[in-house]
Amino acid sequence: MFAPRRFLPSISALMALEAVERLGSASAAAEELNLTQSAVSRQLKKIEEQMGVALVLRDGVKLALTPAGVDYVRQVRKALQQIAQASLKLKANPTGGSLDLAILPTFGMHWLAPRLKDFASRHPEVTVNLSTRLRPFDFASEGFHAAIHFGHRNWVGVEYLPLMREDVVAVGAPSLLAEAGTRAQDLARLPLLHLETRPDAWERWFAAQGVEALQPQGTLFDQFSTMAQAAAHGLGLALLPRYLAEKYLSSGDLALAHAGQGPNMGGYYLVWPKDQADAQPLATFRGWLEGQSEWPEG
Repeated sequence: MFAPRRFLPSISALMALEAVERLGSASAAAEELNLTQSAVSRQLKKIEEQMGVALVLRDGVKLALTPAGVDYVRQVRKALQQIAQASLKLKANPTGGSLDLAILPTFGMHWLAPRLKDFASRHPEVTVNLSTRLRPFDFASEGFHAAIHFGHRNWVGVEYLPLMREDVVAVGAPSLLAEAGTRAQDLARLPLLHLETRPDAWERWFAAQGVEALQPQGTLFDQFSTMAQAAAHGLGLALLPRYLAEKYLSSGDLALAHAGQGPNMGGYYLVWPKDQADAQPLATFRGWLEGQSEWPEG
């Protein structure tokens, strides 16, 4: 149920207030909004009268918001951004059917993105909007319809479509590996690169090779793609998903440091809120993505 009309100022008034708070003067706000300074001042006065609250502190040409005004603008700004985003989605797909998808950057770039052309050609009625998120989040507050999740089935309140189990390989620049031995324990003496979200990956990898528990130190990265580039330039060894490592191995920029199998780090899933399972754009995308899944049967 909507609030009474008296609590809903015009978009023009809200935009004027938001611009003044951000820019600090009516003249700067007027220039950005393509209005006159007096028009901005009228909008500010109008919203104060409508709310019955002083929102602006006036000191000559300079304007500042009251504490209540600052608080109000912070909430209003989010709403204005949501309206703008909704309008952009409508313009991008006037027939309806947008899907807001949170992706992991490397998996999204190297596994999902090359497949999206096929989805677009089969389902032109659905527009997929992609944004990066590195960790699980609250669907209710973020506003995404679905997300790509790595790990295990430990995201509360969602349903899962398995996409691919991750197979990690230890790789390094050929010049760096030329100085190392062939045994797993020899690699522990080389610089090791780490991913923020998997701080124990090397420790688990060495344990899987029968090497006593290590707590390796080294450079930390927040994304696989950056870490892969650093490894290719000889900064250290990296544990990379095979789907990402393959192009570097094929080009010769990286080489396998060891043939041993890595530990089971988890898998990639499409996840979505349980109460949104029947939304048509999501159902369409989920049905298509199921056909792209590389998860082993059984």
